[in-house]
Order: sequence, then structure tokens, then C-alpha cells
Amino acid sequence: MSESLIQVDQISLTHHGKSVLDKVSFALKAGEFITLIGPNGAGKSTLIKILLGLIKPDSGQVTKAANIRLGYTPQKFIPNEFIPISVVDFLKLNQTVSADFLHDTAQLTGIETLLNNELKNLSGGEMQRVLLARALLGKPNVLILDEPAQNLDVNGQMHLYKLIQDIHQTQGCAVLMVSHDLHRVMKESTQVLCLYHHICCMGQPESILKDSQFNDLFADQMDDLMATYEHHHNHCHED
Repeated sequence: MSESLIQVDQISLTHHGKSVLDKVSFALKAGEFITLIGPNGAGKSTLIKILLGLIKPDSGQVTKAANIRLGYTPQKFIPNEFIPISVVDFLKLNQTVSADFLHDTAQLTGIETLLNNELKNLSGGEMQRVLLARALLGKPNVLILDEPAQNLDVNGQMHLYKLIQDIHQTQGCAVLMVSHDLHRVMKESTQVLCLYHHICCMGQPESILKDSQFNDLFADQMDDLMATYEHHHNHCHED
């Protein structure tokens, strides 16, 4: 087995007397695609902030590999409308990037026609692709995505997930993605981690689908999930 890029050991955190995270442990290894799922208020975004070093847990620890390079896209990003900045200037903000690599990354994420646009004028889908491009410019070996498709329509979600899938396969970086869209994430995940303050269950998609705790948490979404998941696995995958 490859060494862990991120190792999470017994992370716990309380807020105003309520348990937000309770003894959470897992590892993200090179090349893995972990999808982190759970109901609203389950502690998913808090866990991401701990992994990024933005919040300190009450107990437990996060160990990162010495060679780790993190790329991150936040759940929400609203540019200041009073500060005009172009997409290309935003991409280069606080980092030095060669023109060729910037061009290649813009092409990969489909934003080459947006580079001279003002950031504040982008649509939700355009903004998510710009945020993804910025994350990739740091040449990450771990990509952390906090509900990247949350505010997109169905077509936008499908395009973004396909892009993330392509990046995972071609760039070779590990991916940890928080998502609500169960039926869209199962196909690509090497591991699904189900969080509700603690790790309810974790494993490959096929085993998670049969887990009783998973089914209890997502009972209202299971019919849709099963229909879509079976469709993916009974047909050839499209390029």
C-alpha cells in the first residue's frame, strides 16, 4: 500500500457544548478518490477546515506527508463587487505561474475564453471552473473540493463532475470531495466516507450501498441513487 498523504487520527471537536466531530479517523492515499457524504450539519465542512489547518480540533491529530501540495476549492466564493479583478489576475494572485502552464490549465478547465472577464461577472458554473483552475495551478497532489457543484443546475453538475473525474485520472492527484449528490459521485469514488459527526461507515461504493447506517441516513434518496448507480454499472462508460 502507498503511504498516506493525509492521515486523520481520532479527531474530535465540540462547539457550544455540542459534538461536531467525534473520534474521526481515515487516511487519504496517493491516487485515491474519497467522497465525503453526510446530511447537512454533519460536520463535513468543519472536517475540511481542520484538514486545511484553519481550525484546531479539541483532540486527535492530522498528519500530512512531507511532499504534500494541497489544492482547495471552497463551498462558496463571492468576489467583492467593488474590487474589479480579471479572471487571469485572480488566477495569478499570490502565486507565480508560467504563461504556458496557465494556458494549459485554462484549457483543461475550459476557461480560456474567460481569462479577461471580470471575476464578479461570472456565472456559478464559470466560477467553479475558475476556482478549480486556481487550485490546479499549485500542481497539487491532493485536491480538496468542498461541495463544488452545490449551486449548479443538473447540466452544470454533470459537466463539473466529468471535469473532476478527468483531472483525477490524468493528473494523478488524490481527491477528497464533499458532496450531497450521491448518485453522481459513486461511480468515480474509490472510497466513500459517510459522516454524521462520527464515521458512520466507509468503504467502496458497492459495500456502502448495503450498509444499514448509510441506508438510514439517506433513506429518502436511495431509490434515485440505486436507479442511477445501477444504470452506470450496467452500461459502458462514456468517454
